[in-house]
Amino acid sequence: MQLEEKIKNLPDSAGVYQYFDANGRLLYIGKAKSLKKRVKSYFGFTPSLRPNPKLSVRITKMIEQTVSMDYIVVNSEHDALILENSLIKQLHPKYNILLRDDKTYPYIYRDDSQKFPRYEITRKVIKSSDITYFGPYSVAARDILDSLYELCKLVQKKSCLKSKKLCLYYQIDKCLGPCEITGLEKAYQKELEHAQELIANKQLLIKALKEKMEFYSEELRFEEALEIRDRIERIERSQIKSEIDFASKENYDIFVVQNSESRAVVVRMFMREGRIISSSHDFIQLNEGYDEDEFYQRVLLDFYANEKPPIIAPILVMKKFDALEVIEEHLTQLFEKKAQILIPQRGDKKKIIELALLNATELLKKDIKGENTKLYKDIQELFGLQRVPNRVEVFDNSHISGVATVGAMIVYDHGAFDKKSYRTYHLEARDEYAQMRETLTRRVASFSKNSPPDLWIIDGGETLLKLALDIVDSSGTQLDVIAISKEKIDAKTHRAKGKANDIVHTKEQSFSLLNSDKRLQWVQNLRDEAHRAAITFHKKTKLKQDQESKLLSLHGISQAKIVKLLNHFGTFDALRKLSIDEISEILNKNDAKTIKNIYK
Repeated sequence: MQLEEKIKNLPDSAGVYQYFDANGRLLYIGKAKSLKKRVKSYFGFTPSLRPNPKLSVRITKMIEQTVSMDYIVVNSEHDALILENSLIKQLHPKYNILLRDDKTYPYIYRDDSQKFPRYEITRKVIKSSDITYFGPYSVAARDILDSLYELCKLVQKKSCLKSKKLCLYYQIDKCLGPCEITGLEKAYQKELEHAQELIANKQLLIKALKEKMEFYSEELRFEEALEIRDRIERIERSQIKSEIDFASKENYDIFVVQNSESRAVVVRMFMREGRIISSSHDFIQLNEGYDEDEFYQRVLLDFYANEKPPIIAPILVMKKFDALEVIEEHLTQLFEKKAQILIPQRGDKKKIIELALLNATELLKKDIKGENTKLYKDIQELFGLQRVPNRVEVFDNSHISGVATVGAMIVYDHGAFDKKSYRTYHLEARDEYAQMRETLTRRVASFSKNSPPDLWIIDGGETLLKLALDIVDSSGTQLDVIAISKEKIDAKTHRAKGKANDIVHTKEQSFSLLNSDKRLQWVQNLRDEAHRAAITFHKKTKLKQDQESKLLSLHGISQAKIVKLLNHFGTFDALRKLSIDEISEILNKNDAKTIKNIYK
C-alpha cells in the first residue's frame, strides 16, 4: 500500500507508529491518542504528499526521508506511551532521543523492627512497614554508609548479634556491645539518632569526618586518614549547595533539561526534608536536532522505569511538556498513589528549578574537548556512520584449543572506558564464527534492558562483520557496525612486530590507513582494550576450570572424560546444575553419580 493511502486509512485509535526510509531503516517511533489525527498532522496532501510546512526543521527533514510506515494499535494512550518507550530503547531510531541512564539509584535504609537496627543500602522497596528510607543517592551512598559506622557505635555487621560475645569492634570502641551487654536500648537509640542526623546534614557529616581524619593523622594512622580524606572528597562532589531555606521539611524530585547546539543535558536533584541531598546529570548528543518535549518524556520514564521508588515525592519540572498528563497517569499506577508533576511559578519551588537550570547551563559550558569532537566526526564521515560514535561497544572472544571459551564486551563512552558497563560471557560455541554469533546474539537479547550504543566494533574480518550486520538487521535496531582485522599476506595474517597493518572494514568498503592515522589509532585502542578484557576473563576461567578439573581427577574422572563433558555442556557451572541422568548421557552411571556427589 502506498504511503499516502495508508495514512488516509489509519484508524482513529491509540497506537504507535513507525517511519522508514527508502532503505527500510527505521527513522522514528511515535505514540498517539489517535493514530489518524497524529500521523496526518505531519503531512500536507496537496498538490501531492509533502511535509506539513508548520513542522520543525528536524521533523521536516525526517518526513522528507520517509517512504513507508507501520503502526500498532493499543488500548489506550497510556499503553502507547509504554510501548513507544520500550521500542525506542530496543531499536534506537535515527530521529528519536535515547537517554542511556539505565542506573538505579541506591537508598540507605533502617529496619526498625529489629531490636538493634542497622543502616544498610537497597535499590528496591523492601516489603515491610518498619523500614525508614534515606535517599536516593546518585553518588557516595556507600561512603555515607561507611561513615556512619566510622562515627557511630552501631552494630557493625549483621552477624555480630548472633555471636552473643563481645568482639573486636567493642574493643576498639566502634560498637556498644549489645550482643552481650544488656540494657543498652536507650544508648543505642541515641547512636541511631546521631547517625540519622549525619545522613540528613552532609555538612555535619563532613565536619565529623574531618575531625576523625585529623585524629588518625595525629595517631600516625596515615592509611586510615587518607581513606577518610578520599571519602570526604567523594561526599563533597555529590553536593549542590543551595541558599534556599525551606520552612517545612519537604520532599521533591526535580528534573530540568537544557540544550546547546551540539548536545542536551538533564539535571536531576533530590530534596529530602527541605535539603538537597544529591544530584546527577546526563548528556545526549544532538545528532538530528532536539525535541524538548520528547526529552522530558524520556527522562521521567527512564528514571522511574517500572519499579515503585522507596520514597515517592512530588516531581518538579520547569515547564509543561507534551504527554505530561499521560506520564502522570503512568506514574500514578506505578506508585500506587496519586503522582504529582508540578510546574512552579513562584516561591521557593521556583528557586529550586532556577538552581537546577543554573547547574544545567554550567554543565553545557563544559563542552567535550574540541579535538575529540572533531575526531569523532571525522570517524563518522570516513566510515559512513549514521551517528557520531559517542558510545561504542567492542567485542572479542578468547580460548585455547576450544578450552575456557569466553566472550568480552567493553564500552567506550564520550572519551573514556566505562568499565562498569563491561560484560563477559561464557560461551558454548567451539569455532570463532559461532563464538562471535553467540556473543552478539546474547547482547542483542539484552537491548530491551540495556539500550544499544551508537557503534559496534568487531575484532575480526569481513566474515564476522557480515555476521554482526545480519544479527543487527534481524533485530530491527539502528546500529552501525565496523570490524578491524590484521592485514593478510599469502592468506596468512601478517603479525611481524612493527609491520602489522590493521584494516578497518565497513558495510561498504575496507580501509588500509596509515599507522599514524588518528582514526585508525582510535579503533585500535578500543580493539586492544576488548582483547585485554577477553584474555583476562579467559585466564580467570581457565584457572577455575583447572581447579575444577583437579577436583574431578582426584575422584577418578579422567582428563579425557572431563574434556568430553566440557565439549558437550560448555562449562563447569552448567555441569553443576545437571542431574545424574543428564550426565549419564555422556558418561557412565557410576561416573555421573560421582560427579553429582562432588557438586552436592
